[in-house]
Amino acid sequence: MAGRIPVDEHAAFVRSLLAGLGARPTEQVALADALGRITASPVESPIALPPFRNSQMDGFAVRSADVTDAPVSLPIMGEVAAAPGVPAPLQPGTAVRIMTGAPVPEGADAVVPVEDTEPDSDGGGRIRIVRPRAAGEYVREAGSDLGAGADVLPAGLRLASRHLAAAAASGLTELLVRERVRVAVVSTGSELVPPGTPLGPGEIPDANGVALAAAVRAADAVVVHEGRVRDDVDRLRAELDAAREAGAELVLTSGGVSKGAYEVVRELLEPTGGWVGSVAMQPGGPQATGAYRGLPVIGFPGNPVSAQLSFELFVAPTLRAIAGLPPAASERLALAESLTSVPGRRQFLRGRRTDDGRALVVGGPGSHLVAALAASDLLIVVPEDVTELDAGAVVDTVEL
Repeated sequence: MAGRIPVDEHAAFVRSLLAGLGARPTEQVALADALGRITASPVESPIALPPFRNSQMDGFAVRSADVTDAPVSLPIMGEVAAAPGVPAPLQPGTAVRIMTGAPVPEGADAVVPVEDTEPDSDGGGRIRIVRPRAAGEYVREAGSDLGAGADVLPAGLRLASRHLAAAAASGLTELLVRERVRVAVVSTGSELVPPGTPLGPGEIPDANGVALAAAVRAADAVVVHEGRVRDDVDRLRAELDAAREAGAELVLTSGGVSKGAYEVVRELLEPTGGWVGSVAMQPGGPQATGAYRGLPVIGFPGNPVSAQLSFELFVAPTLRAIAGLPPAASERLALAESLTSVPGRRQFLRGRRTDDGRALVVGGPGSHLVAALAASDLLIVVPEDVTELDAGAVVDTVEL
């Protein structure tokens, strides 16, 4: 491990570098944009839920005292629909046809469902109530769900569709939520071209830009800038300036952190005190941390598997915690097959859970095997001091 930083030490340093992102400001957002956001304070309903007495069923509004001796026949004195307006008071000894959700007339204290009635033999102007109903049956009282001024949603809640429904029912159009972390994603490498571009000699599609931006969004942060630069430190500097202007609070780069020539992230960060070195892991050994004009920069390797796993291991936990998301699920599983590992490095092998609940390695350890990563649903973690494991050995796994 000479010259290589332990994985846990690097993870702790990245957490410290990102600690300032945790105190989030707030913003008002429309309900249509609030799904998945985190409430910044308790949300108070300005109205009672429901706001008025209304019928739980299609049927007839009555005085319970008038149907005590059912079956009884009552004259129908009108109809109340679920529509604006105040219905006329119910007169004793009468019934009013009423629809679900319609306001219950003053004087009525029960609703008889249609199923408990029959047409009266005397004609269509009367209804026969075949069973009694007690006061309050099938009547929704105003405020029976929530009183006006009460909290309909708590602070710190990740908003799902049911929460937005409650806010809308309360008459709210906006909610105060925590701002999302604003992230810039920059791919480096003269060989990179946009996906879908016809490839010339030595060119490859930029998978890292797409993958890292998607991973940022999956961690409930927002991508405010995406860039791709050739191996030119001045162009990288200009790209980071653009990220600052876009409001980024964090920059994630891929590529340019190894020990060869054209390592533009190294060229940018090291002169200002940034760290570019190696972590005792495979894949993803080359890593970088630093700042550009006060903007935190986390540099990942250029190989696509390394870049994606580095994000999941070092940055995603912090972003998920800020967003109120749970950490990635972990579980100890038995290996489906034996494996070997490199001594002195923590191995993160790509794998999948078999039908019988074991962990099976998918593909090899290479950091370029994007198809194998796509076919995986977990990482198999092999400690630094382990070089061989037999089938059936129990290992730590992390859900992808």
